[in-house]
Amino acid sequence: MSASAAERLDLFAVTAPGLEPLAEAELRALGIDAAAEPGGVAWTGSPETLYAANLRLRTASRVLVRLAEFPARAFYELERHARRIDWTRIVPAGAAVRVRVTSRKSRLYHQNAVAERILDAVERAVGAVAAAPAAAGAGDEDDDAGDAQLLVVRLVRDRCTISADTSGALLHQRGYRQAVAKAPLRETLAAAMLLAGRWSGDEPLLDPLCGSGTIAIEAALLARRIAPGLARPGLEPRAYAFQRWPGFDEARWRRVVEAAAREVRPAAGVDIVASDRDAGAIEAARANAERAGVPGDVRLDVRALSAAEPPEGRGALVTNPPYGVRVGERAALRDLYAALGRLARSRLPGWRIVMLSADRALEGQVGVPFTEALRTRNGGIPVRVVVGEVR
Repeated sequence: MSASAAERLDLFAVTAPGLEPLAEAELRALGIDAAAEPGGVAWTGSPETLYAANLRLRTASRVLVRLAEFPARAFYELERHARRIDWTRIVPAGAAVRVRVTSRKSRLYHQNAVAERILDAVERAVGAVAAAPAAAGAGDEDDDAGDAQLLVVRLVRDRCTISADTSGALLHQRGYRQAVAKAPLRETLAAAMLLAGRWSGDEPLLDPLCGSGTIAIEAALLARRIAPGLARPGLEPRAYAFQRWPGFDEARWRRVVEAAAREVRPAAGVDIVASDRDAGAIEAARANAERAGVPGDVRLDVRALSAAEPPEGRGALVTNPPYGVRVGERAALRDLYAALGRLARSRLPGWRIVMLSADRALEGQVGVPFTEALRTRNGGIPVRVVVGEVR
């Protein structure tokens, strides 16, 4: 996916902390020469790589195109450089725009004042812009621009980087998960657990604490080689911000979508089994699997943990047990983690356990030696993906 000099884009896939190496590996598997940096993965590429990254990345939150980088110690410098950006390629006349600003160790620290200068530059270039309220300082994980074009401005040590969001809704929003159980796991983190746990769709999988089924559904998408942007029954792609850009190339986009659709397998080819004692959670999981286009690839059962039925063969148990952040929950959770260990040792010898853990003491109740695959955060809580072999 090489790019001519005229259409080279400076691109950056944003990830949750700790997921950068996984996103880099995903991009390299697509033939994109990417390099992990703190907070994401950077590369220079064509519009096709921009389109493919949005459609195919399982572990990224959004994809940005970097428009400019320059020193900015005073507002006149910021204004001068911002007005040099070719906004007509990105913002249609009259479109809504949002600006998100972060500033560290910089003279220009007033985020709203910075956002006003950027909006002024956009308005001068494309006419009247209906600017949506700025989301100054909002974290990427919680920021959703809706239909407005999001511009991301980052000031670090008096150096300014201006980027445009190309994704729109965050990429974990595949579109299938409208029904959720308690403490839902983000799709990007579920995919990261699978990839960090070395599960690639060629062995059985069990999640005996499945909630609304996110791990099992992401596993089915991975096994069938369904790009996350095509996670629906008709493989129709979700919408992205770049499709509203004046420079959007519909023909190129269709080629990227068709190439991804050709890779889809007719069935998972491996047993993916998920269960939960909560009948409502299983009902939600079935509805989510239907919307994702993989209802026949996941077996979903209402079962207590002790009654879980693993598939035949040797595979991986991948699960996200509750953490117990409230006082008084720990005793019950110790029993739950111990029961998970009993299930593994009695029914799953030779299997691999991949688990999201927020508490080393609870993790120890499983009785399996774990190694850390990655560290990240889930719902603001520091967590680790740990992997262990059942002996």
